[in-house]
Amino acid sequence: MIERVLRFAAIACSLLVIAGWGWFAADQASSASEQSQAEIAGDAASTKPSPDPDQEADREKVNSDLHEYVDDANDVLLKPFAPIAENSDSKWVRRTVPALLALLVYGFGLGTLARVAAGRW
Repeated sequence: MIERVLRFAAIACSLLVIAGWGWFAADQASSASEQSQAEIAGDAASTKPSPDPDQEADREKVNSDLHEYVDDANDVLLKPFAPIAENSDSKWVRRTVPALLALLVYGFGLGTLARVAAGRW
């Protein structure tokens, strides 16, 4: 029983992290020009995994409900790993490194725990 819960958690967390990173990548690709213009004008857009409340409110106005749900789940799932890359100049590094670490911990780690709980280690 516990192995099913762990396996489900591993899959759900991994899918949310992958979907969140995928949406980030798609947003970056579609808004590269707009973002470059805003950065040149001095409006630095945040791409931290855990935005501050003002950035969160702005994000909620732009995103669909599903997109916002995935982003909120990513805020929680990536928060333990965000400090590792937060000082990087690259927004891709600030999002990709925490996402990869989250996949390692949630996907591989919980998957391994599920196998151990099932006695298949």
